Amino acid sequence: MEVYFDNSATTAVYPEVAEVMMKVLTEDYGNPSSLHMKGVDAERYIEKTTKILSGILKCREDELFYTSCGTESNNMALIGTALAKRRKGKHIIVSSIEHASILATAEFLTKEGYEITYIEPDQKGMITPEKVKEALRDDTILVSVMLVNNELGSINPIADIAKTVKSFNKDIIVHTDATQGFGKMEVVPSKLLVDLLTVSAHKIHGPKGIAALYVKKGTLIRPIIYGGGQEKGMRSGTENVPGIAGFGVAAEIAYKKLSENVTTMTALKERLINGLTSYENVYNNSGDAPHIASLSFVGVRSEVMLHSLEDKGIYVSSGSACSTNKPSKKGSKVLRDIGLSEEMIESTIRFSLSENNTEEEVDYVITSIGELLPMLRHYTRG
Repeated sequence: MEVYFDNSATTAVYPEVAEVMMKVLTEDYGNPSSLHMKGVDAERYIEKTTKILSGILKCREDELFYTSCGTESNNMALIGTALAKRRKGKHIIVSSIEHASILATAEFLTKEGYEITYIEPDQKGMITPEKVKEALRDDTILVSVMLVNNELGSINPIADIAKTVKSFNKDIIVHTDATQGFGKMEVVPSKLLVDLLTVSAHKIHGPKGIAALYVKKGTLIRPIIYGGGQEKGMRSGTENVPGIAGFGVAAEIAYKKLSENVTTMTALKERLINGLTSYENVYNNSGDAPHIASLSFVGVRSEVMLHSLEDKGIYVSSGSACSTNKPSKKGSKVLRDIGLSEEMIESTIRFSLSENNTEEEVDYVITSIGELLPMLRHYTRG
């Protein structure tokens, strides 16, 4: 049996996504900037996806800008805001448990003369409005806090954080990386009270290589890629029409059956956690997101468990697939920031589910780990 429990890293595309992408690649392959009918046909795919996404996000169509990935969207959000507002101040607040594309960009901005304050989470992996409030200053220009943490599945109170920030100074820009929340819950920028919001296709059974940044109308932000003026001048470069078309189909499918999918994933996650924590010295670190389970198998290094499971056809993760952080100590910075011991950090596995997973797969994983744990712990002690 093959079991794919690494859906937070990426997902298999829906068949309908592959179908529309193949059509664009082989038939409707025109450049959307071209004035002839091939170009017009390509442009229609972009317009259709924009309509779908704006409907899901409940935003204006002209508030959406396509990028190559969540990383680019996050770079655009931080660097674009920093450039646009540098005369107002150079202080930026981010959480310490952000995706590498936020933390690495913050590091870059530090070298450019900006000052970054990192907010640490509580023991549940959540960023509180109170901690953000303590960090706000008169020269603060941007606050970026992710909606769902990609390692723990903790859900941050973004609306409360944004309300706190805007009460202090309505001109401070608020960004949230909603990559791990989109397709798993309602994501509406106006309800979250944010100015900028990142979503990505390949986490929701869409293609890799396409994402979007929501930019609230009137928000001060500068482009970071220049050229032919595509994407209303905000992101030049020929649009990835196959990717955009696939993104639209994936988003439409995901949100048509959102409630059903969340119920399925929540039940599978609960079954998995209950089964695994019945074993000795297995601890649950998971947040409330329906699709992410983080567990520590004390006495077995995560890499050893990961490859032992791979031998049984089970694919999991020992952390974020995109992490490029270089903490002073080995292991996940996120897990360290929530106060886990080194023993737990080095033994943590992330299981991330999709609606395609089954109870049979969950039970196979539980049984497999039950068989592996005694052997691997004995090997480690030996």
